[in-house]
Amino acid sequence: MSADIAVGPVGEDAREAVCESVFDCVGNTPIVALRRLFREPGQEVLAKLELMNPGGSMKDRSARYIVAAGLADGSIRPRSTLVESSSGNFGIALAMAARVNDLRFVCVIDPKTTSANVAILHRLGATVEMVTESDDSGGYLHTRLARVNEIVARTPDAVWINQYANDRNWQAYYHGTGAELATQLVRPPEYLIAPVSTTGCILGCARRLRERFPDMRVIAVDAVGSVIFGGSPGAREIPGIGSSRVPELCCPGEIDDVVYVDDVEAAHGCRDLLSAEGIFAGGSTGAVVAALRKLLPALPPSRMVAIFPDRGDRYLDVVYDDDWLAAARQRTNRTDSRSE
Repeated sequence: MSADIAVGPVGEDAREAVCESVFDCVGNTPIVALRRLFREPGQEVLAKLELMNPGGSMKDRSARYIVAAGLADGSIRPRSTLVESSSGNFGIALAMAARVNDLRFVCVIDPKTTSANVAILHRLGATVEMVTESDDSGGYLHTRLARVNEIVARTPDAVWINQYANDRNWQAYYHGTGAELATQLVRPPEYLIAPVSTTGCILGCARRLRERFPDMRVIAVDAVGSVIFGGSPGAREIPGIGSSRVPELCCPGEIDDVVYVDDVEAAHGCRDLLSAEGIFAGGSTGAVVAALRKLLPALPPSRMVAIFPDRGDRYLDVVYDDDWLAAARQRTNRTDSRSE
């Protein structure tokens, strides 16, 4: 019987561990030491399992925070229509928030969104609009944002969440993931390692943790083909990591280093993590594992905490599919041959 529940006679004042909605279950995610996967002497790799949020990703935090704050200050009104461009996980989190708060939600996606994510969005009651025309960078983000602007212009009482520029994005992680880490960790970590797309998570966590651990260095994990930190634009197949535009939130001066990971490396990271630790994670998490593989040989004995943002069930037809991985290898080999 749970120690959180006081049991007594009927009518006696009792405290029950009962949540009012699924969003009350967001947060308080555990930290796990990855001693089976990373055995290098003197290196301690800790993983913050954001994939254990009820919606399956760290994006539950930003969706909950942004919507709750908007409803509180009136920028989101009852029965508003939320509109956002998403590769999947943030869309699912917003669809959950819309369902719980009796709001409407339109999610703009593209062909790289996994079939599982599309199905979940529909089941959650979201209106899904898919763009099929790629933009000048070879991706779909710019055309997704153009569609968002069209929808907002024609929809009364529409609210564009705009995760790339919304300060409540990084604040969600400052008050959420970052605050939890600051409490969970007693000994200071030398490094924080996190994947980037909007940069909200890495900045929020870094700002909160540096208040307690000022000497901590921050390393971003970005996708090959992403332009966030000045990289050359290129094709990317794994949704949820990297970007074909620089987010308005981005503050490069707060990032100490960037490690680039391609699709194949991220897929192997997912598979290695599952094999060694039994953690079934998504593509962005696999990219973090791959980045750690690159970093560890060059680092002195260190304590590092990594953000694992997404779980793997929505990536079965991507990083866990052998045919997809074989095709990704061919794409990577062609790109490497052209760059030589």
